[in-house]
Amino acid sequence: MSSPLESRDNSHVTCTVVDGIAHVRLARPEKLNALTLQILDDLAGTARTLRRDRSLRAVVLSGEGDAFCAGLDFSHVLKQPARVVASFVPRPWRGTNTFQEACWAWRRLPVPVIAAVHGHCLGGGLQIALAADFRVATPDSQWSVLEGKWGIIPDMSGVRSLKELVGIDVAKKLTMTAEVVSGKEAQDLGLVTTLDSDPVAAAMELAEQLKGRSPDQLAAAKRLFDDTWTAGPRYTFFRERVEQAWLLAARNTAVARKAAFARVVPEFGPRGR
Repeated sequence: MSSPLESRDNSHVTCTVVDGIAHVRLARPEKLNALTLQILDDLAGTARTLRRDRSLRAVVLSGEGDAFCAGLDFSHVLKQPARVVASFVPRPWRGTNTFQEACWAWRRLPVPVIAAVHGHCLGGGLQIALAADFRVATPDSQWSVLEGKWGIIPDMSGVRSLKELVGIDVAKKLTMTAEVVSGKEAQDLGLVTTLDSDPVAAAMELAEQLKGRSPDQLAAAKRLFDDTWTAGPRYTFFRERVEQAWLLAARNTAVARKAAFARVVPEFGPRGR
């Protein structure tokens, strides 16, 4: 079945949801999916809409044409100085501004998010990819914290994501040099989860695999790791207990347990929260 979002089309961001899996595409291929302020707004808006769908099971992010995303389109964005200033101001209820929320909104989704990367994955595009839970990339894709080339720093949540994925020396080197690395090198560094010549197909295959697990378990695991990755043991242990207590009483946990004992495919209901 398809959700009501099947025909959703937000400017240069499209979203199709089929059988619980959303495929969100950057759709500005003539500009290598370079980011405009409208695209940033649309990415955050699409993520917020998907978050309300309790039947959603996974999300795949990809780019149309020859690239995942070549980063911010400076020539386009700098023509709107007033809007840039407004977009830079954080929303106090979220703690992010427009640039950051375009990435971090995917962290807020209670389902696995998989970025399928080919071609350029530069600057803001890299930060969007790093906000996903998993990254599947072609070996020859090109990755760079490109902001250094323009004399600025990553400010779309990339510092937090890099901190979680690589050592501080690697994060500093990538940020300070703006070095371009291949998908294979990015995997060696820890930025890429897996390599595949067809990243969209591989991402969809992973999404289907994840559909075989309880949506409540997936949401709890994502919350637990994202919320405690830099926390101390005491808080982490507390959160483990809280999440497990909720899962033990959840309907989908009983479904998973019965299916495992019966060796049948589980039929899960909507996500509990």
